[in-house]
Amino acid sequence: MRVRVLGCSGAIARDCRTTSFLLDQHTLIDAGTGVGDLTFEEMVRIEDVFLTHTHLDHIACLPLMLDTVAGARVRRPLRVHALPGTIAALREHVFNNVIWPDFSRLPTPQNPMLVFHPLEPGARRQVHSCVIEALPARHTVPAVGYAASSALRGSRWWVFSGDTERNPEFWRRVNQMDVAALVIETAFSNRERDLARQAMHLSPAVLADELENIDLHGSYPIYITHTKPAETETIMREVADFSHVRLSEGEDAHDIRWLSAGHVFEV
Repeated sequence: MRVRVLGCSGAIARDCRTTSFLLDQHTLIDAGTGVGDLTFEEMVRIEDVFLTHTHLDHIACLPLMLDTVAGARVRRPLRVHALPGTIAALREHVFNNVIWPDFSRLPTPQNPMLVFHPLEPGARRQVHSCVIEALPARHTVPAVGYAASSALRGSRWWVFSGDTERNPEFWRRVNQMDVAALVIETAFSNRERDLARQAMHLSPAVLADELENIDLHGSYPIYITHTKPAETETIMREVADFSHVRLSEGEDAHDIRWLSAGHVFEV
């Protein structure tokens, strides 16, 4: 399985795209502004979109992409998988014929360009050659993370936390998986930890506590996502500080890296 990072920034600026990952050629995890860098041909190949939640930085390109490929999706509706609350919000606030056309009823209700598929944390779907599982997340709106793996028996998991604050349920499930890589958000620096808590995001100090939940036998690279352009250097410096200061005797440091658009995971 190949995971291509289309966008992983917490905001937009030159060379900064918001959250979206392309799995192989047919599946998106989130549909932030990074989707806009795909070619028309690449957009047409996408069959499934798995959304973590409704915030604009994770859905901005979903309605725009549908409009772009509409002529090529006749009798091939795009499947959007998300929590029921996420689907309800998209219907009410986006695909409502005011903000954007309701592609779930166009060109006809019997032959739409968009079909919603509700899921809950723990749900597992196989799409093409990938297996995708929804993971629990804790955010200001209903949210999930995702784990993805090749459908081949014994394959390892690529794990994405989604937007989340402290989340013991997430770690309980992740510790049961053979993880190849973890992508986890850290949206605010430590000086903004109170704001991070209110917005239900992680800061480096809280991330440090969260990584203590990783099973002692768990060892895999950890990629930091969702940093805002003005804060990235500060956040990564604070992450580097805790990853060394908190080491116990004989304990290995976590392999923590900053994630950037264009990175490709081969899982």
